[in-house]
Amino acid sequence: MSLTIEQAVKAHVVAAAAFLPTVEATFHYDARDPFAVRVDFPASATLEGTEVSWTFARELLRDGLTGPAGSGDVRVRPHGWERLIVEFHAPEGMAVVHLPSAEVRGFLERTAAVVPPGEERITVDLDRCLAALMREG
Repeated sequence: MSLTIEQAVKAHVVAAAAFLPTVEATFHYDARDPFAVRVDFPASATLEGTEVSWTFARELLRDGLTGPAGSGDVRVRPHGWERLIVEFHAPEGMAVVHLPSAEVRGFLERTAAVVPPGEERITVDLDRCLAALMREG
């Protein structure tokens, strides 16, 4: 079984225009960092024309499927059963993205097959984490 999971999703970027442009965002999960998920947006989704990545807690994404979650840079909430709204807050501004809930649920199920929720601490490689901290310090 793979320790890394990637899944493309069709994301609708909310803008001032009535049209919601669709972009292909990609979710990533790596068992070596079991608490986190990453989502990558292509350059076409940004005003600057550069790719953007956000890393945040897998639990935040899971909790956001059933109710509002997050109070910091990333906030997630359901919009009915079929859609998930994710807000990304940065000093430059805010982006709001609509994602298909079914695709996000599928991604989370695949991550849970690799590292079940609640067992993340068991899989963390403490030696690797300490070595990384020592290099940074």
